[in-house]
Amino acid sequence: MGNSTDLSLPVNQRLERKRTVHDDQKLQSARRRRVASQVLWHAIMIVFVAAWLIPLVWVMRNAFLPKDASIGMGWSLKFTLDNFIRVWQGAPFGQYMLNTLLVTAGIFAVQIVTLTLAAYAFARVPFAGRSVVFMLFLVQIMVPPDVLIFSNYQIINDLGLLDTKLGIMLPYFASAFGVFLLRQAFKQLPYELEEAARVEGSSSLGILRRIYVPLSKPIYLSFAIVSISFHWNDFLWPLIVTNSPENRLLTVGLGMFAKSTEAGAQWTDVSAATLIVTTPMLIGFLLFQRQFISSFMHSGIKG
Repeated sequence: MGNSTDLSLPVNQRLERKRTVHDDQKLQSARRRRVASQVLWHAIMIVFVAAWLIPLVWVMRNAFLPKDASIGMGWSLKFTLDNFIRVWQGAPFGQYMLNTLLVTAGIFAVQIVTLTLAAYAFARVPFAGRSVVFMLFLVQIMVPPDVLIFSNYQIINDLGLLDTKLGIMLPYFASAFGVFLLRQAFKQLPYELEEAARVEGSSSLGILRRIYVPLSKPIYLSFAIVSISFHWNDFLWPLIVTNSPENRLLTVGLGMFAKSTEAGAQWTDVSAATLIVTTPMLIGFLLFQRQFISSFMHSGIKG
């Protein structure tokens, strides 16, 4: 019946109907592929989220459970803070946290000054061999920090800074990655802004303070996330250069506590200590997650 109806139509109408049916089929096929790709993408994201979240949930579970309840595989409703009290009294975690705050904040404060001045010089100050020096400077990004541990240790030892907070901070006062990130941001800003500021009598430092730094706040925040999280979680270099609890950082203190005979295989104590170390970073992310996401969205790198 449908075929006879189609045959009764003019040729152009039959072709138009076939074309419409073919287009509808293509749209439905594209829609199915799009839905399938979205389902696959969400499934992959769920796997990654689970891989990150399951260890954190396990640590939080053990940190608040009594020792006898943490051994079983089931979920217990028992709750205690004795693990945190025992951990805080068993090791100077207060001193470790203060040391970590001072070292992390000190490194970041100095990095802000050094990378701002270096990035401005590479972006706006013409000098002979600027491109070559910048390329040599970027070589540091390709060199893993662990490769430089021996030479850094010799320098710190010669300066008499072993087992000091300054000895931990000194190798990180300059950041090639931060200079590269900020230099690209400075190059994107219109040069006319600097010319107008110079006409009004501003110096180079004044131009930096009034123009470049305020307009590059998303880049600074992006670098702050990378720098603070790296140095908060750094373990190998502080382990090598520190020997006393007065200068030991949280990660090293946690490692020492986990290996101590008092902790042994007491997973509740180790979990409580781990939660003490990671909680400041988690709280910081939860409080400033909108700023973090916005900073990465506005910190795209262009040539």
